[in-house]
Amino acid sequence: MNSPFTFGKVVSGKTFINREKELSKLKLNFQSGINTMLISPRRWGKSSLVKKATEESKSENSNLRVCFIDIFKINSELEFYEILLKEILKNSALKWEDWIKTGKNFLKNIVPDFIIGIDPQNDFSIKLRWSDIEKAPDEILNLPEKIALKKNVQFVICIDEFQKIAKFKESLNFQQKLRSVWQYQNRTSYCLFGSKRHIITDLFQNQSMPFYRFGDMMFLQKISKEHWIKHIVNAFAETGKKISNESAINIIEKVQNHPYYVQQLAHQVWINTSKTVNKSIIETSTDELLLYNGIMYANEVEKLSLLQINYLRAIIDKEEKISSKQSVKKYNLGTPGNVPTIKKALENKEIIDFFEKEPSFIDPLFQYWFAKNYK
Repeated sequence: MNSPFTFGKVVSGKTFINREKELSKLKLNFQSGINTMLISPRRWGKSSLVKKATEESKSENSNLRVCFIDIFKINSELEFYEILLKEILKNSALKWEDWIKTGKNFLKNIVPDFIIGIDPQNDFSIKLRWSDIEKAPDEILNLPEKIALKKNVQFVICIDEFQKIAKFKESLNFQQKLRSVWQYQNRTSYCLFGSKRHIITDLFQNQSMPFYRFGDMMFLQKISKEHWIKHIVNAFAETGKKISNESAINIIEKVQNHPYYVQQLAHQVWINTSKTVNKSIIETSTDELLLYNGIMYANEVEKLSLLQINYLRAIIDKEEKISSKQSVKKYNLGTPGNVPTIKKALENKEIIDFFEKEPSFIDPLFQYWFAKNYK
């Protein structure tokens, strides 16, 4: 029997939990051609939400064309143009022959190399020359708009890990290029999302940045407890097992309502349950997850300085004024002037984030592990 819980990949169907309000808003933005910036920590379900919204939008509007681009592994502006062009062409027609034809018809100053494998539908890539891109980057950036006007369709370009462009060479200039073209498009809209909140928020909320007020900004929240309870209880029941509302709440609270870890811990509890869940099974399952992840967490801590470890101890203790002289002395943080540097380093390592201006662990299971081993 397969587990009814899913984590570590895009979820769909019964494993997609609630998000009704966010889903409705995102679909409306897609249909209305409104640009959207979606922000949340990693593993909170951004990709699943966007996928769900685009699937439902396409089923309701046959003229909608959606391109998905993940730039996590892209390291340059040239690579960005290559993957963007590839996805635009693949979504402009059904046959690969038409992709090439469309590219040749619409691109006048850029001559791409089309690489076709044995199975063109799945083994298709494009190579560009930087000398061509330098002369006419707008040809690619305007391509979805031109195709949309020609074919009377609408494009939505979804770009995951958008904050990665901040690391590109001459990033600010590149962002200015994108904004200068994209802001005038009427049949093409953009859904830009990412997980390094402090970086991507700066891209969208800093008045000096090109993407300031580019569109509708959405901060993804955690799924409400009531929806998780219903999902967990029903999932156990549908697979011939039983869990009470109280036990479901225990699972949810142990991982601070974190979408990824609620699914993972519920999965582990499900594995360890033959008939009915009890408190002992939940404790054992939690310890197993800590054991599975312990080596990884230990490696993370080894990379931290003593000051950074001490700062995390202060968070565990829920110290309210970590920058105060008393707290700095209590946790051996050196001087109050060290605190901003420590905070920034931990934020860049994606260990902590600042929700409602208060520092908190991004990974609740790591927090649990850290509290047990470094308190």
